Amino acid sequence: MEQATFGGGCFWCTEAVFQNLNGVHKVVSGYTGGRIANPTYKEVCSGLTGHNEVIQVTFDPQVISYEELLEVFWKTHDPTTLNRQGNDVGTQYRSGIYFHNEEQQRLAEQYKQKLTAAQAFDQPITTEIVPLKVFYPAEDYHQNYYNLNGTQPYCQFVVKSKVDKVKAVFGDKLKKSVA
Repeated sequence: MEQATFGGGCFWCTEAVFQNLNGVHKVVSGYTGGRIANPTYKEVCSGLTGHNEVIQVTFDPQVISYEELLEVFWKTHDPTTLNRQGNDVGTQYRSGIYFHNEEQQRLAEQYKQKLTAAQAFDQPITTEIVPLKVFYPAEDYHQNYYNLNGTQPYCQFVVKSKVDKVKAVFGDKLKKSVA
């Protein structure tokens, strides 16, 4: 098993996007990149700690590659909006790839360069690509959020559209129980 860590806005959305991918064994919502140890959701939401809402994905590289995870990451959020995803605004919602080793760094930088060269987006990519220093799991009530709270308005209007997009675009990569 390997791990990958991504920030693509609200971790409820990002978690739901990656959970159903074949080869993904676990997704944990959490925080990275800040100035204090073991931050709370309230502290992170203040925007004052420097943390980012992220997910840590445990995956089987024999089933799904890091490159495939990068493809899902890049195609399921807007990497051109600095410190923002939709109505979620603040540094805690920044786009980021937090690499675990040099190979992940190389692949992430290469993918970003490929997208830039192809002018895949109307604006410059603002995604930070930095080493993962520390990952703090979020509080229990944030874990598996969409699956446990799918009827809540935020989940219906924001998260569901991302999950539906993954089903439409990456149907061949979904777990059989979801596809």
